[in-house]
Amino acid sequence: MQSHALCTTSSRNLNHIGFLPHNFCYLRIGTSRVSFECRSLASCVDCKLLESRARGHGFRVRRRVCAMDDDSFGVSFDHWGDDDRPGEYMFSSSEGEDSDGDIYLQPFTDIDLPTSKERFLPSDDSITVTAHRLATLGSSRKKKRTIHGFWNNVGLMLFSIFVLLLVDQCAWRIVRLPLAPFHLMRPFLISVVSVSCVGYICVPLFRMFKLRSIVRNRRHSSKRGTPTMGGLYFVPIGLLVAEAVLHFSSIEVSGAAAATLAFAAIGLLDDFMGIGYKKDGLPVWIRVLLEIAIGAWFSYWLWTTKISTPYNMKTVVPLPAPLGRVCLGKLYPVLTSFCLVSMANGVNFTDGLDGLAAGTAALAFIGMSIVVLPICSDLSIFGASMAGACVGFLFQNQYKASIFMGDTGSLALGGALAAMASCTGMFFPLFISSGIFVLEALSVIIQVFVFQAAKLFRRRGYMVFRMAPFHHHLELCGVKEPVIVGVAYLIASVLILCAAYVGLSSA
Repeated sequence: MQSHALCTTSSRNLNHIGFLPHNFCYLRIGTSRVSFECRSLASCVDCKLLESRARGHGFRVRRRVCAMDDDSFGVSFDHWGDDDRPGEYMFSSSEGEDSDGDIYLQPFTDIDLPTSKERFLPSDDSITVTAHRLATLGSSRKKKRTIHGFWNNVGLMLFSIFVLLLVDQCAWRIVRLPLAPFHLMRPFLISVVSVSCVGYICVPLFRMFKLRSIVRNRRHSSKRGTPTMGGLYFVPIGLLVAEAVLHFSSIEVSGAAAATLAFAAIGLLDDFMGIGYKKDGLPVWIRVLLEIAIGAWFSYWLWTTKISTPYNMKTVVPLPAPLGRVCLGKLYPVLTSFCLVSMANGVNFTDGLDGLAAGTAALAFIGMSIVVLPICSDLSIFGASMAGACVGFLFQNQYKASIFMGDTGSLALGGALAAMASCTGMFFPLFISSGIFVLEALSVIIQVFVFQAAKLFRRRGYMVFRMAPFHHHLELCGVKEPVIVGVAYLIASVLILCAAYVGLSSA
């Protein structure tokens, strides 16, 4: 008796897991057809043993009983190959109406199939399955890297909670006024829970509406098709939580929220025009002009609005001793506009790796919340709420990301940070706490300036970095993406502690 099999892998794996008896002789023809010949069918096949081993290796067994004779038997099962398409194995004793009962075997996942290097004990199925699972435990590099992204997120959240609880415990020494219990922790946790829950609803919707990102970097080709414009849901939630906690009564928070939404609108227009694989989005010069216009509007609003702070901070910039407070006068609106535009683009440059911009922005918001606490406690709630929104977004944006924030989120985060500094005059602490954004923006400026200067004088361009922004340079140097993000979190954590010290000492 002879039977044929159409397969996508070698039949040697079948022998290892006990589906083919040892007294089956097979001959491999080409790459997709195997011929089997059974010498003694009655002595080598035991249906119960076959079913037991099939179930032990993750196969679903379906039996179809027909008229059977003593000399025939048939088995059919499917195997999922590397291309996620099933390849079918079929063993039949005859080809006519007298064919025997079939057993269909279908694996749940391709990981459950053993490799050719593994040795199994055919006498005990439980030992076989256990040995196989232990042998394949942690063998996938992608899974390990995904776990690294998860631990980055866990470490960031634990550090944020520890710092905010410490500040809440010592807030009365900073402000010297009674504050509500968990002044910063409450909006932070509300935003984290709200954004993380809404994210699990919005991500499938974004996929359904095909709001896909454009990935031009070849190293990130696997990210093509990932949804973008995540700022559409986590930025408004952060703003709403801050306003709800303050009962919509703070004019400083309302102004900062308006600036945040204005920058989010620019990013939304850019993302919407860039949806598709052949579109480039909003032209750069138009986007910069819109950002300058919003910066000028916010500066005018800040100049003409009476802000309820302990002292007039609209034209005064606090600096550490021995400089003290520096009055800028009419230059203050210019500094405000420059800060808004530069911070928005700095966060936008940083948004190139999974979790990098969201995590560092969350830490920067926490640092600014501590800095502005003695000047305007309402803005500290705003910063804590936005930090929680960023951390909640990381549940979908950590490596490997299920969604990107897009320009809608990055421009909004930069505008929110700059608005907090502009309302309180804390530009220098913002410069320290946003050190990652400053580094990314400087790497782009240096790369473009040096390249153009070398091209002008030497008629040949010269690049300081392999690729700008700086995190792409590290990638091309061989540093893994989760490692870059984790180190950035560590650096940002140290920077916000320094910014908090500088800001509290100069307030």
